[in-house]
Amino acid sequence: MTDITADPNRPETDPSVVPLVPAEVRPRILAIANQKGGVGKTTTAINLGTALAAIGETVLIIDLDPQGNASTGLGIDRRARETSTYDVLSGGAPMRDAVLATAVPRLFIAPSTMDLSGLELEIGQARDRAFRLRNAIGEINKNTQGAPFTYVLVDCPPSLNLLTVNAMAAAHAVLVPLQCEFFALEGLSQLLQTVDQVKAALNPQLTIHGIVLTMFDARNNLSSQVVADVRNFMGSKVYETVIPRNVRVSEAPSYGKPVLVYDLKCVGSEAYLRLATEIIQREKELKAS
Repeated sequence: MTDITADPNRPETDPSVVPLVPAEVRPRILAIANQKGGVGKTTTAINLGTALAAIGETVLIIDLDPQGNASTGLGIDRRARETSTYDVLSGGAPMRDAVLATAVPRLFIAPSTMDLSGLELEIGQARDRAFRLRNAIGEINKNTQGAPFTYVLVDCPPSLNLLTVNAMAAAHAVLVPLQCEFFALEGLSQLLQTVDQVKAALNPQLTIHGIVLTMFDARNNLSSQVVADVRNFMGSKVYETVIPRNVRVSEAPSYGKPVLVYDLKCVGSEAYLRLATEIIQREKELKAS
């Protein structure tokens, strides 16, 4: 990973960074990150966003994975991605120009394209390279038409690169999907170390919002052991909600739909609704503390 936190010429207060907009119109920003692939990041982003929208939030998903699976999973055709997160982060367009409505009321997405894969080489020497996403999000609720966004979910790529660092530099907190399989904890310490580095160098407010255990199989003793191990290691940072392995969850993206739209009554949909409720409750507790 490019060490963007080790620039000795970067002042403590970087004038190139756009200040965050006032709290009353500022969305809550969660980066959904894990450098391991196949752990359910995109599935969590899509379905958590849908669940939050279903309970009244106005949600923007920002697709930062060059593969664009979050965009595809929400039914956004590749030909419709005329303005993407690549254009936003490369400086070619404001975030509002990339935002598209989805079939889910109150759920929007800024889609990605494969162009995003070359962004690190393009902006790697730029002074504000770690703050491109924060700057873009800071503008989205200014002069907005309709309801302002209350949540922004950033679907990160499966690596700890400049895109993920941009997400962490912009976010209030990180949500970590963790698969209930062997070696689940492998790599978690590296991710936590990256969060600490970003917090120290770029974003003092950054925290771990929580860890969501995904692909749980009740028939598999290993899944239960992983749950126990992760709860023992991370304690209260692990959400009570566990996302089960579910065929309907796996099928939904091929139809360009969140599972809550594809099959509201399946166990996967019910789990993501519980997770959204749990996240809202944690947010209330944070505000009260």
